[in-house]
Amino acid sequence: MAEPKHIPRNAIVVDRYQELNNYTQAFATGHLRFLMVVGPGGTGKSHAMRTAMDGHAAWIDGNATAFGVYFAAFMHRDKPIVLDDVDALYRDGSGVRLLKQLCQSEPSRMLGWYSDPQYLERRGVPTTFLTSSPVVIIANRWSTVNEDVAALEDRGHMLVFDPTPIEIHRQAATWFHDQEVLDFVFEHLHLVANHSFRTYLLACELKKAKMDWRRAILSRCLSGPALLVARIKADPTLHSEAARVKAFQDGGGGGRTTYFNYARTLKAPHVPPQEPRNGEDD
Repeated sequence: MAEPKHIPRNAIVVDRYQELNNYTQAFATGHLRFLMVVGPGGTGKSHAMRTAMDGHAAWIDGNATAFGVYFAAFMHRDKPIVLDDVDALYRDGSGVRLLKQLCQSEPSRMLGWYSDPQYLERRGVPTTFLTSSPVVIIANRWSTVNEDVAALEDRGHMLVFDPTPIEIHRQAATWFHDQEVLDFVFEHLHLVANHSFRTYLLACELKKAKMDWRRAILSRCLSGPALLVARIKADPTLHSEAARVKAFQDGGGGGRTTYFNYARTLKAPHVPPQEPRNGEDD
């Protein structure tokens, strides 16, 4: 979960995909003028927004410069704009000044770019223009580095999306259909600190290549002797604890006592609760 000191003052923290979808749908239907969605990578923030917008937005991602955003805002003026994975933009002085213009509270906003007017003229772009574009910013990290960024935060709805591993797993189960991989991940969710959809996709690639996909999943959770024990416990060719202890010793993990100590720490304390089925009471 996100640490409180990393959560902006005005942020709303949500940990369910249904809550995230409520915000993306509210933006797509025109109820929200400026939305910021911040959260860990690989948790489906961009997918949720793409699904809600259904192609009806200008999508700007990657290493977008301040001028690149200005140019795109002119080309797509009055249309919804999504700035995706542009974490560095709000840390740049020119970038945050432009964002403050673009995300003003007024329905119609004046944007201006006054450096190198000859270049703008050659591209057919004015030094100033009006736009009413609603804006979404999607970022993996956010920090209120100065007063300008704080002012930007104050202009819109700041959403911190921080789903738990079990929430990510439930969402993955709606579109990822390799049950063997799903079951293996579920059995080890209690070991996961920073979960993402990429765990399933990478495991699937290795499985199709007939490679050790279980090891890849465990390596995203553990290291050292704990990883060795987890790999041994997941090895279908080892049918007894005696065989597993020997494999642990042969792998340089240590003695029998060390094996069982790590095995106890890897055991799930309880089975995560399941969501109530549709139509059932909570």
